[in-house]
Amino acid sequence: MAELGESSEEQGETNGRNVDESVFGTAGDHAGTVPLGLWTSNHDQRKKLVLHIDLNNTILVSDTVTGQGPAAALDYFLSTVTWGKMSTQGKWEWLSDATSLLPPCDGAVSYYSQFGRTPGFTSAAGRRFRGILDEHLDLFRWPEGTKADRELSVEGEGGQLYHWILPSFFQLLKDLVQEGREFAVVFRTFGSDLPRVLSAVSRALNEGAHPLFPDLPDLKLNVNMTPGEIRCSERGTVLSRAEERVSTRDGDRGLYQYLSSVRSLGGFQDHFKWWASNDFSIRGGKPLWVDPFDQHVQHIFIDDNIRQNDEDTIVHPKVFLDPGGAETRTASTSELYDLTLVQTDLLQAISQPSYFTQRVHICLENYERNLQQGAG
Repeated sequence: MAELGESSEEQGETNGRNVDESVFGTAGDHAGTVPLGLWTSNHDQRKKLVLHIDLNNTILVSDTVTGQGPAAALDYFLSTVTWGKMSTQGKWEWLSDATSLLPPCDGAVSYYSQFGRTPGFTSAAGRRFRGILDEHLDLFRWPEGTKADRELSVEGEGGQLYHWILPSFFQLLKDLVQEGREFAVVFRTFGSDLPRVLSAVSRALNEGAHPLFPDLPDLKLNVNMTPGEIRCSERGTVLSRAEERVSTRDGDRGLYQYLSSVRSLGGFQDHFKWWASNDFSIRGGKPLWVDPFDQHVQHIFIDDNIRQNDEDTIVHPKVFLDPGGAETRTASTSELYDLTLVQTDLLQAISQPSYFTQRVHICLENYERNLQQGAG
């Protein structure tokens, strides 16, 4: 088994043979939008989806780790998707007035990458983006005239009520059920919000407590209310939940099989200290096992901190080398971007009700096309 923390170059050769990586291709091949109406007729609905979904700044516009409310969390996110560069005189120059997940041109760096977390970003250096902040805060306000909910709404700065969980997440659940797709949702977070999220989602699904989605109980989805843990070390990875415990002691296959078999909704707290000890790089990120030979299950990870810079990204993709094998290699983020890795655009997740559904469809389309190209 390849040891945790090795680079993709180190893991690209196993047992004296080179591993063919052509099955996935590169990030440049993955752009595009799959129209929702074309999806069902073109793809095998029997494949099970396992969606690993981050919480903070992905389906929650808040962050308990940093103590940010909705406005502060969205303000911070804007600093990660606005781009400029330092001039030869040592002054910051904006290169675009638009937001984007990826650099708009060569040499562009995000304001966050250059200066780190900057409280009050849109009130100071990023004031030109203040209108975007205000517009999107308005878009995820709790419905006017609806009383606050103890779990599904959150009071933000100035006493304004907001959705705690973005409506686009609940729309994703409705869309997947309507498509007749077998799927599971695995929340993956470094923070402490998981028990509360499980409780809030359970109320929405079982009691119809969400004012915008009163018919969610019709979906017949269950929530595993017991939070699990994923812990990593130089010796490997251990996943535990209640009496269940799976480790990489005998290879990565066991954890892949466990996560492929989960049903409905549940979640695990990942190992923040391990990520920090690996300098917040891919080597210490949330592990994701990918089997490109599996015709029955596809795993997709959705997280705002997925970045194509492997020295500053949050998911550690481990790709199996052989059908049914136990050995894996670390894949670069760019190799799996928009195939099994989705970098959340929080602005679109707020403004587009079908945002998550569309991103899942794009991954399914790209993944299938890459598999066909690899087989050919």
